[in-house]
Amino acid sequence: MKRPVPRHESVSDKIHRHRGVLLVISIPLLLIAFVLFVVPSRSPAAVLDEYELNSRKMSPNLKDAKRYAVIFDAGSSGSRVHVYCFDRNMDLVPIGKDLELFVQIKPGLSAYASDPQAAANSLHSLLDKAESVVPKELRSKTPVRVGATAGLRALGAEASERILDAVRTLMKDRSTLKSEADGVTVLDGSQEGSYEWVTINYLLGKLSGSYSDTVGVVDLGGGSVQMAYAISKMDAEKAPRVSDGEDSYIKEMRLMGSDYYLYVHSYLHYGLLAARAEILKVSEGSDNACILAGYDGVYKYGGVEYKASAAASGSSFEGCRSLALKALRVNDSACTHMKCTFGGVWNGGGGDGQKNLFVASFFFDRAAEAGFIDPALPVAQVNPSDFKEAAKRACETKLEDAKSAYQRVEEGNLPYLCMDLVYQYTLLVDGFALEPWQDITLVKKVKYRDSLVEAAWPLGSAIEAVSTSP
Repeated sequence: MKRPVPRHESVSDKIHRHRGVLLVISIPLLLIAFVLFVVPSRSPAAVLDEYELNSRKMSPNLKDAKRYAVIFDAGSSGSRVHVYCFDRNMDLVPIGKDLELFVQIKPGLSAYASDPQAAANSLHSLLDKAESVVPKELRSKTPVRVGATAGLRALGAEASERILDAVRTLMKDRSTLKSEADGVTVLDGSQEGSYEWVTINYLLGKLSGSYSDTVGVVDLGGGSVQMAYAISKMDAEKAPRVSDGEDSYIKEMRLMGSDYYLYVHSYLHYGLLAARAEILKVSEGSDNACILAGYDGVYKYGGVEYKASAAASGSSFEGCRSLALKALRVNDSACTHMKCTFGGVWNGGGGDGQKNLFVASFFFDRAAEAGFIDPALPVAQVNPSDFKEAAKRACETKLEDAKSAYQRVEEGNLPYLCMDLVYQYTLLVDGFALEPWQDITLVKKVKYRDSLVEAAWPLGSAIEAVSTSP
């Protein structure tokens, strides 16, 4: 039998027979060719640069992945240090178990008016604790700032500058942190108020959007009180001009991609501790209706002593309120602008940025001590009338009974409890023209992710310091 002669297979036959294999191979090759044609060619160096950049982004262990900032709050009632750590996206990351290191001491720098070196030395322990939480290799890159507030402003330029010089020497000679040229200074009121506004809105996640989504802030410190809230660009352009040497009413800020126009004003001498002195001045050395019955002494503030003695009939809500109104100069200052708060100061015009008000510092502290909010909670919803009711109860209390009735109040503050609460109510309702039943949020700390962060201006300063530090 003859074997069949093999038929010669044409190329087209082979392609047809192996078409499945060729299809699997050709599709990826065509895709690669298309990408190479569409995407511009890049040098090997450019590809390497991108790889290194992506590696840096993905590596959480690189030294420059975290940035720290150390901020001292040198207030009138005490000195505090805050240490913050940020990641690449300017999100706070934990320092140990918490999102910040916070330590405080008393008294404040202004208590050392005649001894600048003692003032500087009082910060030693805070500095040591702050440096201990910053990695050694990052300390020289970590900005440190000391912001003195109303306590030093009240001392006068000469006395405060001597203290600041001593603190600058301390930071330069003793600290391994990065001391900025203007890192030790007395904050002006607009800086303090705007930093506080940044802090609270940052923690609430309100930045990078419309100004109308932000919250307004009232911060009652020891020496001054600040109000800050965002207004529209159109309203900002209508702001009254100020005299030379005065803080502008408007502060422009660019935060997380958005421009904001802040109305900010700081009222020096109207913080809680300074206001006591102003109220005692009104009674001109005679008995004062704000002092609890049974107290006869002196009140020291800013190096000056004021007679502080109760009237024979004891403290009185109405009598104290009359003194507080006079101290605030609510009715005796001409308003030359569209609308004023107290002392002839423009109120910013109001608007969406003020409709949601967060009230901080001594407002929270006195409310907790007076017993109408839970001190264990970081925030509380109240209204100004709550301060009025608490003030009435306090003004009806004798000093000897106050120790047991108000166990949270430090003994040195007990004689002034009626005064403090009356002043706070008067400031909100008559000074800032809030409705007695308007809802406000008292805030001590703000929840940020799963942590609580102190609602204080230093975080706003830290955000600025890290953003501008090379």
